[in-house]
Amino acid sequence: MTGVTAFLVGAGAVASRAARQLVETQGVESVLIASRRAEQGETLAAAMGPLATAIQWSPDQPLPDGVDVIACAVPGDAESSVASAAVRAGIPFVSTGDDPAGIASLQALNIATRDAGVPVVVGAGLAPGLSDVLARHAADALDSVDEINIARFGVAGNVCRATYKSARKERAMAVAGGVLVSVKRSGHELVWFPDPVGARETTFVATGVGLLRAAFPGADIVRASSADLETSSKFTWPRKAASDGWGALRVEVWGMRGVRREVVVYGVIERTAMAAGTVLAVTAAALGGALPGLVATSTGTHGLGEIVSARAFLAELAERGVKSAVFEGVPVA
Repeated sequence: MTGVTAFLVGAGAVASRAARQLVETQGVESVLIASRRAEQGETLAAAMGPLATAIQWSPDQPLPDGVDVIACAVPGDAESSVASAAVRAGIPFVSTGDDPAGIASLQALNIATRDAGVPVVVGAGLAPGLSDVLARHAADALDSVDEINIARFGVAGNVCRATYKSARKERAMAVAGGVLVSVKRSGHELVWFPDPVGARETTFVATGVGLLRAAFPGADIVRASSADLETSSKFTWPRKAASDGWGALRVEVWGMRGVRREVVVYGVIERTAMAAGTVLAVTAAALGGALPGLVATSTGTHGLGEIVSARAFLAELAERGVKSAVFEGVPVA
């Protein structure tokens, strides 16, 4: 096949990492970059070398000719307009957004994406995103899954920080008895993340719960929580992990293996922007055809947990420096 042309919308912290991963992916021959701040897009394209080109574009304009896939790393309120442009043009689309309202607006496009025969992937960042891939990997090791708990720490830039803090204040959601319900927050839970993040107080959020429910419809319990970016208590002490860019995940999946109920726990520690940008780039390259076999190119709107080939996807991430481990410290890919 001819080389893939990827269209990257955004030029912030996550988009910058995604751009680097895309231009270094064999099979990607061109990366077009559009940003609301034209100068920022031009600076990013220049830093990426000859495969990258900055263009001026807005969602009310026709998409550039020859685009094979669109990767979006912009605030949640702008994602749906870019996705709608992709669906109208019949081009696969992937977004890294973690704003619950933004995810919901993309899920609302499901009928249109199916009618257009276009795959749309939402929440392809740290969590949701890498967390869902790890949940799928754990599920593949079990005969059945009945409980999933996701805990996240870390942000990538000011917009991400604002979304993260907002999610901790808004109504939390969880799956209980297989039904999506509102959750009353009753204090904080201490979660141990890999060092240097360590122990953090977390609170339940709605972020990503709906995507996990769609990916694991047989699970009775699904919960997501996020950690305080700066915290101090009798269990923890102030750390600089938030300010120096660290992100972390703890993914806990319970289920049956034979006649025994077992738990698989994975941990991730990585710069938040690096992890999210790499997940976005790998997903985009897979949808565009440069990395075949990593995701199912099913039409409609999906989270990664529904369509990913988890072992192959994690192996690709590991080759790019984003590694996950069984919580005892044994690599999974």
